[in-house]
Amino acid sequence: MTTLTLKINERTKAGKAFLEMTKVLVNDSKGIEIIETNSKKNKAEESPYNPDFVKMILKAEKRGDYIEINPKDIWGSLGLK
Repeated sequence: MTTLTLKINERTKAGKAFLEMTKVLVNDSKGIEIIETNSKKNKAEESPYNPDFVKMILKAEKRGDYIEINPKDIWGSLGLK
C-alpha cells in the first residue's frame, strides 16, 4: 500500500478541478480511498507551546495580575521612563 499526501488549495480553479476530477475517478475504484483532513484543525490541535506554560498564562489572565506591554514603547509600558 502506498500513501500520498497532497496539499491542494481548494480556493483556486486548478485546486477545485483537481479535487472534482479525483473524486470522480475514485468513486468507481475499490482500491483507492480518499481521506480528507482539515489542515487548520490539525494545526490547532498541535500547539507549539508547553501545556504548563499555557496553564500559567491562563491563570494569570483570570487573576488579572499581569502587565500589558506596548511593543512600541516597552519602557513606558513598564512605567520605567
